[in-house]
Amino acid sequence: MSCKILIVEDDSNIAKYIQTCLTMGGYDSEICSDGLSAVERACGGGFDLILLDVMLPGLDGFQVMESVKGSGVPVIYLTAVQDVAHKVQGLKSGAEDYIVKPFEALELLARIELVMKRHHKAETVLAYGDITLDAERHTVEKGGQAVALSPKEFDVLVFFIRHQDIVISRERLLSAVWDYAFEGETRTVDTHVQQVRRKLGLQGRLVTVPTYGYKLLKM
Repeated sequence: MSCKILIVEDDSNIAKYIQTCLTMGGYDSEICSDGLSAVERACGGGFDLILLDVMLPGLDGFQVMESVKGSGVPVIYLTAVQDVAHKVQGLKSGAEDYIVKPFEALELLARIELVMKRHHKAETVLAYGDITLDAERHTVEKGGQAVALSPKEFDVLVFFIRHQDIVISRERLLSAVWDYAFEGETRTVDTHVQQVRRKLGLQGRLVTVPTYGYKLLKM
């Protein structure tokens, strides 16, 4: 079952953008536009994470946090307030993270994934067409048949399934899977993507974006 996220944001355009990002990451979400309603919705249960703006009508984000932190639902602040004092206040209040707007979809999804893992809420069994992947057991099946992947090929597949329909640069993939900053050669990335594509029959689905990177088309 997909994790459900409450978006607390009073700017409707930003809220819709966040919701689009979450949909790309496979998350269900609902939007709430003021602090008082946010407290009511959050305390009513059913959410695995709250994305919380600081500047809100009714109650501000810090006041909302005071009211919901006993619920056990993790909170990430998404705010245009950039000064260090507010960031420290937000983290000290019990939030898991503090992301300054504007942000990219991949950054938001990566931060959410880390928080979900810390709270053991990240999905461990992923599916893409007839491909089933168990992230905890490190197993992959296609059409019910086991497929042998190297550890890095496995991580590449996990990353693409969790970021469907998003163009992923070679540099971003290198950083996410190999955990170091890009410095020059991307042949390693290309080799692993080609192997994943071949072993899992993803021709026409895991596509190359010329001069940039790759995209796994959404099923």
